[in-house]
Amino acid sequence: MWPPSLIEPVFRPPSEASSLILQLTLGCSWNRCTYCAMYRSKDFGIRPVKEVIEEVRSAAGVPGIRRVFLADGDALAAPFEVLAEVLAEIKERLPEVQRVGIYGDSRSILKLGTERLSRLKDLGLGIIYFGPETGDEATLKAVIKGATVERQLEAARVVREAEIKLSMMALLGLAGVEGSERHARATGRFIAAAQPTYAAALTVTLVPGTEMHDVWESGAFQLPDRWGMLQELQWMLEEMEDYRGPFHANHASNYLPLKLRLPRDRESAIALIREVLESRDEGRLRPEWSRGL
Repeated sequence: MWPPSLIEPVFRPPSEASSLILQLTLGCSWNRCTYCAMYRSKDFGIRPVKEVIEEVRSAAGVPGIRRVFLADGDALAAPFEVLAEVLAEIKERLPEVQRVGIYGDSRSILKLGTERLSRLKDLGLGIIYFGPETGDEATLKAVIKGATVERQLEAARVVREAEIKLSMMALLGLAGVEGSERHARATGRFIAAAQPTYAAALTVTLVPGTEMHDVWESGAFQLPDRWGMLQELQWMLEEMEDYRGPFHANHASNYLPLKLRLPRDRESAIALIREVLESRDEGRLRPEWSRGL
């Protein structure tokens, strides 16, 4: 049972690169977003808790385990009792673990609520990775996110009140060329209102087999080019005057890697983006061959 067997594909946030990954759920509880193909090959399901508990026990005594990540997409959708049992086992069997992380969306966060999330925090849940992707109502509807801006803001508030760290992700380019500025500015305002512990902007990638790719292929959807993506990042930052915390745009998908602390670095980052946009110097951008999901 060691190392734990994983049913591919498996995804985790970049910051969980050295974590022990335990699959609590399979697939994504929503799995309808038009841009995402991560879990199209899996039906959502909750693994038998006994199997997960056995994997935790098999990890006892293995040196160097400081963090655990509970997969798959939106593992927070598992029943509260299952989450609590697995976290309690990790806490007991792996006492050197400093933090447990998990993906969660607005539905699972709001279903649990502040009180039960606080209880999960006491059992070791340290961070929730939440991808609202946009703060624009029209874009949320177009990509079939299954949530409203209001509910996503409420979910952020619930996590903050439970005193669990919240890592929030947005997607540049999600509204295409037509909705580019509207999406970017609304998303910047959303992040400032949500006040997550960490915020990040990734760049949308068209993936064959998704509805967004099909619409793009038909010519009905135009994705911003590299300069358009940079312009979105500038617009987003312009609306984030009130956000305080780390803001990263240094994912492998991003053209101009930025690692910022806001508000300290906001004005200099905006000035840098403007300079690059004016120069159109491709040498300052990450080359296309080195970009990835």
